[in-house]
Amino acid sequence: MNAVHPSPDQWISDLELITMAATAAGEKALSFFRKDPDVQWKNDGRSPVSEADFAANDILKEKLLTARPNYGWLSEETDDDEARLGCETVFVVDPIDGTRAFIAGKDVWCVSVAVVHRGRPVAGVLFAPALGELFQATLTGSALKNGEPVSVKSGVDAVLRIALAEETVGLLEGGYRSGMSRIAHVPSLAYRIAMIADGRIDGTIVRKNSHDWDLAAADLILERAGGALFSLDGQPLSYNRPNVRHTVLCAAARPALPALIAASQGLEGH
Repeated sequence: MNAVHPSPDQWISDLELITMAATAAGEKALSFFRKDPDVQWKNDGRSPVSEADFAANDILKEKLLTARPNYGWLSEETDDDEARLGCETVFVVDPIDGTRAFIAGKDVWCVSVAVVHRGRPVAGVLFAPALGELFQATLTGSALKNGEPVSVKSGVDAVLRIALAEETVGLLEGGYRSGMSRIAHVPSLAYRIAMIADGRIDGTIVRKNSHDWDLAAADLILERAGGALFSLDGQPLSYNRPNVRHTVLCAAARPALPALIAASQGLEGH
């Protein structure tokens, strides 16, 4: 159990810490970008990981756990330690969200760091160094992009800009499909959610088997910008559970979310 008083001041202090660490990790990753980094394949044989992922992870772990040794740790690039389940407060980290894009030399990748307390994110940072973009949020206050407040689109447009894979379109309810414009694949899931937070798109659908580290920071940033990331039963996500994978999810500005969830029911089981 963590000896942490869950106050807004604590989360603001944590935001400063994770911003510093994410910036350092992102700059380290950037030093490998477009320089043919060494790439391995994970045990599933489908997921690449580069030396930049590991280098960024090392920086994050050292800086964050040195400053908050009583916090738990959950990272895509660290073997899971069930000790995190005994912690009220946990760092949830993806050193490079969008590794495939990073390896391919594409700009859309980011460092994702969240502080999760009792299952929900309370501070979050996304740093996209190749784009020069920094998203931040705490449990109170506005979502920020490069220090300026951002918000989701106000109202519901006649044609909604929804980011999703082409093969997913046919699984949506027909009437909804006719009123949407598909945005092509965005390689970083966290960044895709941030695009909703700053109003560039209206929503996205997340296929099953996303992980805590893909979502936690972006979830909070979207929430503070006026949107939400929900499962198909209309509920917010819970993080730092024994199983860190998630079912089908929908993210959107709050006015657009109910219709997107209703239209996405056919994705369950896919």
